[in-house]
Amino acid sequence: MMDAVVITKSGGPDVLQVRKRMIPTIGDYEVLVEVRAAGVNRPDVFQRKGNYPAPTGVVADIPGLEVAGIIVKVGSACCGIRIGDRVMALIAGGGYAQYVAVDFRLCIVLPDNLSFIEAAGMPETLFTVWHNVFERGRLIKGERFLIHGGAGGIGSTAIQLANLLGADVFTTVGSSEKISFVQELGASHIVNYKECDFEDVWSGIGIDVILDSIGGSYFEKNVNLLSEEGRLIIINAMQGAKVELNLIKMMHKRIHLTGSTLRNRSLEFKRQLTEAICQNVLPLIETGTYKTPIAEVFSYKDAGYAHELMESRAFNGKIILAF
Repeated sequence: MMDAVVITKSGGPDVLQVRKRMIPTIGDYEVLVEVRAAGVNRPDVFQRKGNYPAPTGVVADIPGLEVAGIIVKVGSACCGIRIGDRVMALIAGGGYAQYVAVDFRLCIVLPDNLSFIEAAGMPETLFTVWHNVFERGRLIKGERFLIHGGAGGIGSTAIQLANLLGADVFTTVGSSEKISFVQELGASHIVNYKECDFEDVWSGIGIDVILDSIGGSYFEKNVNLLSEEGRLIIINAMQGAKVELNLIKMMHKRIHLTGSTLRNRSLEFKRQLTEAICQNVLPLIETGTYKTPIAEVFSYKDAGYAHELMESRAFNGKIILAF
């Protein structure tokens, strides 16, 4: 048996309770990971509230989309990976537990300089940012890039990677403390959205790529800020999913509009994305150039407090559960 943080019913952070569950069995292409740390992400909050159900075949009441730990069992068809390897992995659910079964092709062996705590905060944000900003958004060196909510997990990842790969980084934050934080990550242009309108500040500059998780009133502002051939990528809609689009403006600017979710994508897609991360981002991790900013570490037994902090938005970087 193992400990797992279970969503006992839809509701607030208090519905997260530690329960005993069976240790997962593994298939031929899976490994069993003894979890040492798990990342906390906003989709976990949505799932807890009953708004983001797990995909078919994935444990429905144990949240958690990214883990780091040690391989303790290996399926018969696995290759290139062995018992004792320290790994991080993107998973579709079940990460808030002492053990999790993972397809071996989604595991990334940790460099010696990377702790479990740091590693646990990487997969979900790295996979999301790399696919959306660099594959779908085609961001290249010298372009202007805007990420909203730069001090969060996705934001801190996007700022670092865009800056390291030569983009001019713009971001919005909600406090003066967060301004200092995102500056250190590599953002050059910062607006406190509580004090002024980012559209007014950056009007006429021409942003090439925008990564947005807000939606609502931000949508039109984003469209107005985009340059010709600009790319707007939507990964959430926290302020509202229903928006109006001026098609004439889109045609005149030749705007590319796209969006995606990661959790329900195919295993083959995630395998290819894992390879892209290993090729393009892992070298930056190995040299210490890219790091995970850690906001706070909680015991898995205090997962409810971790969710309270996530919902408060009063943090910088990633929130981690330790096992």
